[in-house]
Amino acid sequence: MKKRKIISILWMIGIFTLIQGIPVAVGGGTQEEMKLEEQRVLEWRKERDAFFRDHQRSPLLPHDKRNFKGLKYYPFNPGYIFSGKIERFVFNINNPKYYATFLTNKGTNKRYLSYGKFHFTLDGKQYAIEIYKSILSDYLFVPFKDKTNGEETYEGGRYLDAEVLTDYKMVLDFNMAYNPSCAYNEKFVCVLPPRENMLNIEIRTGEKNFK
Repeated sequence: MKKRKIISILWMIGIFTLIQGIPVAVGGGTQEEMKLEEQRVLEWRKERDAFFRDHQRSPLLPHDKRNFKGLKYYPFNPGYIFSGKIERFVFNINNPKYYATFLTNKGTNKRYLSYGKFHFTLDGKQYAIEIYKSILSDYLFVPFKDKTNGEETYEGGRYLDAEVLTDYKMVLDFNMAYNPSCAYNEKFVCVLPPRENMLNIEIRTGEKNFK
């Protein structure tokens, strides 16, 4: 419980500051607004680095922690920030689709709630990504893979967190994509992104490979 609270606080530092003043359309803000968004993302990354470097619950192995100089990221890119309404899934609890069961890196299963789908447009093409919610949390969870995996980013995919805003709107900011803990330490159990969230494009922002 303590670990979940610590990670939740870290995430909230970033997401609650990020959503304030977020542009309605991709790249739709002024240069000053975009600079502010960049500063917010960089602050979130700074907090994440501090957790990895200093906290006793850091997923880093001892020798990696001793030599840690910060996680690796793509440069901030406002073109990867999307704001819109969630296409909600409304399933009866007895419907098998109510739950989403993810396979983990350990071969076990982990269950989430199927929450909905989010549509976005990148480089003139439309895409959709499915959204989930932890049974123990109100925050949204978006595990995904893209064509950078295994090259510039972690081969097992990356994660995004988000908050449900008024009228079931949300902000999907790929600048805040992060690696699961098992990317740093195999002892951690991490869910694998589902087939529905395997994007056939490069998402060249967010966290990169650690080594």
